[in-house]
Amino acid sequence: MSEAATTTNAHQARWQQTLRHVRARVETVPGYRTSGRVLRATGMVIEAVGLRVALGNACRIELLSPGGNEPPRFAEAEVVGFNGERLLLMPLTEIAGLMPGARVFPLGDGPDHAARRFPLGESLLGRVVDGNGEPLDGLGPLDDAPRAPLSTPPLNPLKRAPIDEQIDVGIRAINALLSVGRGQRMGLFAGSGVGKSVLLGMMARYTGAEIIVVGLIGERGREVQDFIDNILGPEGRRRAVVVAAPADTSPLQRLQGAAYATRLAEGFRDQGKNVLLIMDSLTRYAMAQREIALAIGEPPATKGYPPSVFAKIPSLVERAGNAERGCGSITAFYTVLTEGDDQQDPIADSARAILDGHIVLSRTLAEAGHYPAIDIEASISRVMPHIIDDQQLSMTQAFKRLFSRYQRNRDLISVGAYSPGHDPQLDEAVQRYPQLEHFLQQGMNENASIEAAKQVLAETLGVRQ
Repeated sequence: MSEAATTTNAHQARWQQTLRHVRARVETVPGYRTSGRVLRATGMVIEAVGLRVALGNACRIELLSPGGNEPPRFAEAEVVGFNGERLLLMPLTEIAGLMPGARVFPLGDGPDHAARRFPLGESLLGRVVDGNGEPLDGLGPLDDAPRAPLSTPPLNPLKRAPIDEQIDVGIRAINALLSVGRGQRMGLFAGSGVGKSVLLGMMARYTGAEIIVVGLIGERGREVQDFIDNILGPEGRRRAVVVAAPADTSPLQRLQGAAYATRLAEGFRDQGKNVLLIMDSLTRYAMAQREIALAIGEPPATKGYPPSVFAKIPSLVERAGNAERGCGSITAFYTVLTEGDDQQDPIADSARAILDGHIVLSRTLAEAGHYPAIDIEASISRVMPHIIDDQQLSMTQAFKRLFSRYQRNRDLISVGAYSPGHDPQLDEAVQRYPQLEHFLQQGMNENASIEAAKQVLAETLGVRQ
């Protein structure tokens, strides 16, 4: 056989193979395309008829140009409820060009449809993405990253590994007095402007975790750039993934951003990694769910929050924690905004009940220039007694006892009504208070490891190791 005939046969074989692939794809395409129509748009909710789509699935809404000269655009929306035959849709982005009777197309028959899958894996390290998994940093697409749906089956609580190992977060007061276990979920309760973002950035830079996932949910857009450049820094960003869903995005996008950050952390945990998940903030997540619930007609309950809000918080938080023995872990810090420094806020109260401990930041300390402004008396780590030795536990109790004794008598001391010699414990508290206060303070560029924190704690209390 001549060389020309061989080449022709090879070309024909390739064409036949290509045609077989095309035919296989064409055969999977349905013979018809289902669509519905927009019936009503009120506020953030769009009502559509003519479709049967499951709750939580996605649709595409056709947007026409005013003159009709340009090809139609499409906006993605999610089914958030239904009323009889009417679907209640909420768009993921702002919609301009929506017209009465616009066509609505379902994206898939289930939540695992390709259009609802999100990029995961180590190719996202050092990247900043939005709630849809689309890059925000201009460093190129994530086409090669493996993809998976946001939903995952819940872990069996009896198969989770126990929290029995301390994790280094680089903060002296936390490492020594509020020890955090690997796989623990902590709340950071603070009002605005008391240094919670700086504290989170210090944890991200100095933590002993292998991977960091940061979810910036509902924060100001300016703060996103500031957190990445000035607080997280190049050192923290190299092993971190940042998911940003600022306040100007839709409430659905904010909910999705929090779920996506958690899903990223789960993906790394399934690879056997120890992950630090930072969510700022859980309150904005709850507010986004409140916006959606009120828009679709759910009645408000506690301080304007519908019941679905208090069901969403545990379902998100419970996804963090340890996996099975020998596998990875997610140690999570969730910030909770206490508006007006009200610790009885319903979201703060609900978060306090579901989390494994809470760190309270004090406005009084912040105004006095005491950073980090951790209120040691109001903070607690529930797993601390199980992850530290008896000596550290004894020193922690002695520190808190002296600190609390001084605080209870602070007014008497400040007005000169205190006289030494009547109460030995108070005398010791007054003598050691400058060292106690200095122990609790730390510069934002200072790293305090677990061993260093324990050593300084012993020196502060005059304990020989």
